[in-house]
Amino acid sequence: MSRAEGKSDISAAPDLFAVRSLLFLPASNPRAIVRARDSAADLVVLDLEDAVKPADKAAAREAAVAAVADAWPTPVAIRINGVGTEWHSLDVDAVAQSAADLFVVPRATSAHLVRNDQAAVGKPVLAMIETAAGVLGAAEIAQECAGLIAGTNDLRADLRLPLGADRAPICTALQMIVLAARAAGVPVFDGVFNQLKYGDGLAAECAHGRMLGFDGKSLIHPDQIAPCNAAFSPGPDEVERARQLIAAYDGGAQRHEDEMIERMHVDAARRVLARAGG
Repeated sequence: MSRAEGKSDISAAPDLFAVRSLLFLPASNPRAIVRARDSAADLVVLDLEDAVKPADKAAAREAAVAAVADAWPTPVAIRINGVGTEWHSLDVDAVAQSAADLFVVPRATSAHLVRNDQAAVGKPVLAMIETAAGVLGAAEIAQECAGLIAGTNDLRADLRLPLGADRAPICTALQMIVLAARAAGVPVFDGVFNQLKYGDGLAAECAHGRMLGFDGKSLIHPDQIAPCNAAFSPGPDEVERARQLIAAYDGGAQRHEDEMIERMHVDAARRVLARAGG
């Protein structure tokens, strides 16, 4: 049975906790779709929203549906246009009938609206938190979806930050998004890094996102995938330390390598090994 003959459902959601890299690309760009199919991204998001000009919305919608009808080596999502736009209901209907594994809702501001979209599409939904209202409602929104994505560009704009502002003014918001996801037990992904000539900047921002607790990061170019996957994967030293900690633990609180460890540390070490594939 082809992907087009069987729609995804909520119970068939991919393991999003294993996702490190989310590659966003305009569904109106056939070459980008071909390149994404052959990339090492953990999740591909075909975008119908900001990356697509208004005049190209209908063609992009058709292209996205056609693209997900074929086999992909990785889960594929479609980002729809938001509630209140003229394209929203058309996107919802198209994605509901498509073979996309899940879909993405932009500028989520309320659990009610996310719940409505999810019910209409019948697939797992990732909600983008991109506004002050979204940040304040993130705890409730997270209860209605398969995961959260921080929309850092829109968030900076909504907070009226100066152009070129770094991540410092949005760190509180980012931490609130992570807290909301963790409280709901769903994965959470950092926003995009805008510079295409990034040098060490992308790796540094990925490392910062991981330190905040994000599971992975949104990307805008295939060249960003390898540094992102490396940053959100445990290194050899981290894996070995996790193995030693698990082996040393014998129950209760105890000393290990000049620090106190408890069950919570063992659980964290096991997550490291699971992330590393064993």
